[in-house]
Amino acid sequence: MINLFTDCGWVRYRRVEDKMEEKITEKKEINFKIFDMWDISEVQIVDLGLKNAINLKPLLALKTHGRNVVKHGQTKVNIVERLMNKLSLTGHRNKKHRLEVGHSTGKYSKNMNMVIEAFKVIEKKTGKNPVEVLVRSIEKASPRDETTIIEYGGARYPQAVDVSPIRRVNLALKNMVHGASDKAFGKKKKLSQTLAEEIIMAYEENGESVAMRKKKEAEAQADSAR
Repeated sequence: MINLFTDCGWVRYRRVEDKMEEKITEKKEINFKIFDMWDISEVQIVDLGLKNAINLKPLLALKTHGRNVVKHGQTKVNIVERLMNKLSLTGHRNKKHRLEVGHSTGKYSKNMNMVIEAFKVIEKKTGKNPVEVLVRSIEKASPRDETTIIEYGGARYPQAVDVSPIRRVNLALKNMVHGASDKAFGKKKKLSQTLAEEIIMAYEENGESVAMRKKKEAEAQADSAR
């Protein structure tokens, strides 16, 4: 064993410690681009209420294999992968699968390719980082209030409630994907094109955006139920 109290042992210990610090700093300096295309290290979340609900951890390949099944596991999944997961549920309306779109399936590669194509369209039209545009559209299209039904004295009343950060993100993603799916259903446009248009319209707070309309409807119902 090396005696750390001797000069020789202390020098060897310091050398090992310095090498460990160098390896740690090298790992910190590594910055992966999503699919080696878009850098998200400088993307900032403006809405502080969604800061812990939107994951922007830089990864080369966004594929968690469903391993994040712990409490608040959705917050550990990158926001781009969460958007891709919503594409598998484009036909779901109110817990029932009513529409058969055929564009998106449960296959990871097909759904993620549609997201990449949509991001390329967004980058071409806006000239900005598509991940940053997605984050801004989520912040603008996520409702802050909604209504729930409470029962009091045998009667049911609507009651306005605040929306949790995770649900705000999920609602924004779901509304954008549903709006894009409806616009591509039975049309010549691809789902990737309509998804890019929906994200851009939500980013610009355009009234034609389905996500923005859903947000305004939910907050208007909450205001009337106060």
